[in-house]
Amino acid sequence: MGLSELDVSVFFSINRNLQNGLFDVVMPFLSNNSKLVFLPLLIWVFAKEGRKAWSFLAIAGLAFALADSGGNILKQLIARPRPCSVLDGVRLLAGCGNSFSMPSNHAVNAFGVAAAFWFLRKDFVTGFYLFVAAAIGFSRVYIGVHYPADVLAGALFGVGVAYTAVVLSARAAGMYRRGAYGRLLFLVIVLISILRIYYIHTGPFDLSADEAHYWEWSRRLDLSYYSKGPMIAYLIRAGTSVFGNTVLGVRVFAVVLSALSSLALFKLGKQLYDGRTGFFSALLVQVVPLYSTYGVLMTIDSPFMFFWILSLLFFWKTMESGGPGVSGKRGMLPWVLLGVSIGLGLLAKYTMALFYLSGFLFYIFNKDARRFLLEKGPYIAAAVSLIVFSPVIIWNAGRGWVTLKHTAGQAHLYDGLVLSPKYFFDFLGSQLGVITPVLFVLLFIALWKMKGDKKGAFLFWFSVPIFVFFALKSIQGKVQGNWALPAYATGFIAFSACFVNETALAKKSYRWLVAVSITLALVLTSIAYYPSLLKFLPPRIDPTARLTMKLLGWKELGEQTSGIYRELSSKGPAFVFSDSYQISSELAFYMAGNPVTYCVNLGRRMDQYDLWPGFEKDIGYNALFVAYNDTDLPQELAHAFARSEKIPVLIVLKRDRIMKFTVFKCYDFKGIKSRSSETY
Repeated sequence: MGLSELDVSVFFSINRNLQNGLFDVVMPFLSNNSKLVFLPLLIWVFAKEGRKAWSFLAIAGLAFALADSGGNILKQLIARPRPCSVLDGVRLLAGCGNSFSMPSNHAVNAFGVAAAFWFLRKDFVTGFYLFVAAAIGFSRVYIGVHYPADVLAGALFGVGVAYTAVVLSARAAGMYRRGAYGRLLFLVIVLISILRIYYIHTGPFDLSADEAHYWEWSRRLDLSYYSKGPMIAYLIRAGTSVFGNTVLGVRVFAVVLSALSSLALFKLGKQLYDGRTGFFSALLVQVVPLYSTYGVLMTIDSPFMFFWILSLLFFWKTMESGGPGVSGKRGMLPWVLLGVSIGLGLLAKYTMALFYLSGFLFYIFNKDARRFLLEKGPYIAAAVSLIVFSPVIIWNAGRGWVTLKHTAGQAHLYDGLVLSPKYFFDFLGSQLGVITPVLFVLLFIALWKMKGDKKGAFLFWFSVPIFVFFALKSIQGKVQGNWALPAYATGFIAFSACFVNETALAKKSYRWLVAVSITLALVLTSIAYYPSLLKFLPPRIDPTARLTMKLLGWKELGEQTSGIYRELSSKGPAFVFSDSYQISSELAFYMAGNPVTYCVNLGRRMDQYDLWPGFEKDIGYNALFVAYNDTDLPQELAHAFARSEKIPVLIVLKRDRIMKFTVFKCYDFKGIKSRSSETY
């Protein structure tokens, strides 16, 4: 009897021959409530270890994350079908599941957590939970969803990962005690980046509409685009060139740029104060919700965040490069690098222009830096930045300066002077949410306390004026929560220098404030990554509901429309379009074959699709038109086709949320008059 036959034989011995009423109740409970079963262990550890239990929990959490992600990767590589999918006569006491069989991730995770606590404490309770982990693994065989070898492999892998997590944590603690903050940060960033890549590859979220639209840009590389510079398109093109037109291909540079942002902020914090300050500043980039989001979502804020921090680093280097009077290529190099960095930031997001404002204010209000205004360095940096940014200027000059018109519309300049306190409080509330309340308050306290010397003034003037600018802007119109992103980079350094140094942490109140601020940031970031943690809340009061609705359902829509499009295309040439750039972009990405899609203008504001060739010349073609909600075909389109068929499409999401679309099969395109955009 071979190993495979032995595995099947033992499987049936457990699944059928050990059948009894008690196990029929206990085993499904263990299998379906494995996380709940570990709750007494956590209570025990906290009761015995006190504050030290938090470090134990962090190590066990690392073991769980590495075990779960590694187990899923092994499943895909081994690709063994589950017994309930291929064997006859299986007693199935739960859903069979859609994933592969080896290893059992229930066993991987249970042994990963239990073994981590065992390695840390080695007492009776943690030893007992190794038995509990074995029982959870056994339950997976008993209910018919895994082979015994799957559980054995999962147990071995989980224990190995737990040991690795404990060893890595011990080494990290040693690095921290020795002050090897650079090496420690590198280790942390590598682990976080690996987990983020896994999360992107297997995570719950589809591309957002903006990500899909930027991917559309990457298929048509240009000097610039309607609403943004070209940086985002170039980066996505680079990612998809390696990983294909996949979610990972689109988002991989979000992971890379987030890691580089932390490393650059560490270097700046270390140069300004010390390695400890740099380390905690860099760590905040990874855990604060506003910044950590752009470690997995590839929007313009990912490269913008990196180039802003890099420009801060180069700006401070100009302060230390010898000061006024330094000449020669070496003396000018920091200024040139600063100009290149600012220019690249402008290619990512035009908010980078606020760097000029903050730098000017720093020069004006700091007597030690004011003399730089009389030197050529700042002007060389500004000139270089404009040269790097010049493709956007050239592109706009040939297209009626559409980006300026769009930006003016986004800034509500056409609305005139309209005061709205509601928008101000919305903005303030959003900042408390994306930064977390405790950190938000401490950050600005630190900036104010430290602004007296040149270092503190540098941090202050590259933070507070930006926040004030957007706060004042919010009185006049809607300001998105992420617009103030650059205001917090130097704030992280100020917070770390003020509240995380050894003198500050000697005070018990400061220790608690720092612990609460970082813990709250971690909790909110975890919820942002895994909204299912709030599944106990009713959907109407779930703060993540709006986010998940924007990031779910697009793959399913693409699959359903692909089937309809194939049937329509079999009758002759056809094209796909919508009246929403969001739908058009998502369909282009998620439909089979990534077809060219169009976005018809029926009175909406201008977007990038209006600058690309349309379908006006495709006379006689059939078409697929997709719109939001349950709606009728707009009259303008009804007159443009000989006839149409309406197909309602419902996408059922988690927790019974529903996305409604309407797909129209349109036949024999007769032509349509293009509309010119009246709003931007």
